[in-house]
Amino acid sequence: MYDLLGKLRVVEAASFIASPTAGLYLAQMGAEVIRVDQIGGGPDFKRWPLADNGASFAWEGLNKGKKSVALDLSRPEGRELLVALATAPGDNGGVFLTNFPVGGFLAHERLVERRADLITVRIMGQADGRTAFDHTVNSALGIPNLTGPVGHEGGPVNHVLPAWDLLTGAYSAFALLAAERHRRDTGQGQEVRIPLADVGIATIANLGQVAEVLHTGVNRQRYGNALYGSFGRDFVTGDGKRLMIMALTTRQWAGLIKTLGVGEAIARIEAAHGVDFATDEGARFDHRGALFALVEAAFARRQAGELCAAFDANGCCWGPYKTTVEAASDPVMVTQNPIFSSIAQPSDMTYPVAGSMATLPQSERLTPVRAPYLGEHSDEILADVLGLGSGEIGRLHDAGVVASA
Repeated sequence: MYDLLGKLRVVEAASFIASPTAGLYLAQMGAEVIRVDQIGGGPDFKRWPLADNGASFAWEGLNKGKKSVALDLSRPEGRELLVALATAPGDNGGVFLTNFPVGGFLAHERLVERRADLITVRIMGQADGRTAFDHTVNSALGIPNLTGPVGHEGGPVNHVLPAWDLLTGAYSAFALLAAERHRRDTGQGQEVRIPLADVGIATIANLGQVAEVLHTGVNRQRYGNALYGSFGRDFVTGDGKRLMIMALTTRQWAGLIKTLGVGEAIARIEAAHGVDFATDEGARFDHRGALFALVEAAFARRQAGELCAAFDANGCCWGPYKTTVEAASDPVMVTQNPIFSSIAQPSDMTYPVAGSMATLPQSERLTPVRAPYLGEHSDEILADVLGLGSGEIGRLHDAGVVASA
């Protein structure tokens, strides 16, 4: 975490992955992010993976460093408190992050009646208001039909990483700060709508995939673990270790040839086909069959330890294949990585928690802050942001409109 946005107050009413991710990134840069949940937790409060006591590791991970207010949003008084928090006065307030529907009590046109310069960042499924989740967006983009082994005829292959949720969350945090800067310059608020489906299709278009299929008129085929358009794939060493190798640059390609000692064989393939692999990245992909056979044979003659050391010495790009357990206990990735700190969480477990992924040499990296207990800051926020007295807060508790941890 860094204290770069320490005066910015963001009210978040959201669930699942994309919206909480946006709030998380803002909190890690120092914003005060106030998450408002239904009493008892929203639809993501028990989202897997879970601790033995039923606490959600996912909820803890996405909401660390935030403040938590628990309200009964099924009741008019609870909804009124959320609206009041989102539209509360102050130069650094009036910033609302949500994935609630466009209409209803959190519609931007209703909220601006309370605060004219309000910024609402609304994450949606599809632009027309229909619902969508990461996997439905991914399936509609055709990505599962490109995923899987060569020759796979068993239908689409989904992947486990919610890439569109994560990209949408990051883009939403960026868009929120852009809107906040616009308000500082002009005094004008606005609603920014960010549909998950639009982020997905725009992203693959940015990568040239829309232009590709419109130009060729055919679907890209499956290439298994091979990197499309360049040289990259997994190979197995003589002692059974699997490594991912990539050679995108001239230097990486030269380092790979030097490490494996296949220069003469490579030169013969180049001469036979009239290509220069050193300068033509696409040619490495076009002739991947012959190249893969050479690399497979060279790998089989080497042990992983000395091969990896040679890769490093020669400027190659490679990575090991690890299990998730191995990755979680890896010194470079986790246990000695300065972005992680071991802290106690509401699940009653202590484990490595990631702070900001950015390195800012001129700013001190702060220790990550645990996730809040549900409703932990209800009284504090109602008093500090809305100016409610202890008697009124007590009445709201008695009425079941507000809950504290």
